[in-house]
Amino acid sequence: MGETTTDPAASLMVDLIISLDGYASAEGWPGWWGLEGPEYLAWLGEEGEKGYTFLMGANTYRVMSSMSQEATDEGSGFSADEGAALTGLDAVPKVIFSSTLKAPLSWPNSELVSGDAVEAVRQMKQDGKGPLTTLGSLSLARSLLKAGLVDRFRLVVFPVITGKTGRERIYDGYPDVALEMVGSRTFDGRLQLLEYVPTVLDGPPGGPA
Repeated sequence: MGETTTDPAASLMVDLIISLDGYASAEGWPGWWGLEGPEYLAWLGEEGEKGYTFLMGANTYRVMSSMSQEATDEGSGFSADEGAALTGLDAVPKVIFSSTLKAPLSWPNSELVSGDAVEAVRQMKQDGKGPLTTLGSLSLARSLLKAGLVDRFRLVVFPVITGKTGRERIYDGYPDVALEMVGSRTFDGRLQLLEYVPTVLDGPPGGPA
């Protein structure tokens, strides 16, 4: 089921960081739950050089563009590796889906799309404008997965449970999805990368047709 493709020039990856209990963030915790390490940050830098076009919604745009600007300021509190990962996003192409933001956007290399995100991404894939990857933007990622447009589903699992403080449950509203693992890696002895090919299901396997 779906419209996924094996053409790297037209591929789309949903890329998420997640706590063990399924949250994208937690109140009172630092970014990356305070567990980012040199291997993980170096890998983020390498990923930024692979020619992705980053897709995001308005909320993620506001947060990430602000953090990228803050990282350029002296005394920002970011480590050198953190700052490099954030400011490196300035140079990569970004497509922002929003009906509230107004052009021109202040973050360099950012294109604003105010129409339907699913149809826009479908056209981008047909045009070979890739590879594409989401950045945060949980509702956008969910919509693209439901539409069958996602070729890779990649998680970096952080070893924390934030049952009391967790915010932004990632899988709420998802369809049933079968996942075929195609890659895994451990960073800094504690973070686990898991990469899958997703298949959206109409219902549980073996259920009524």
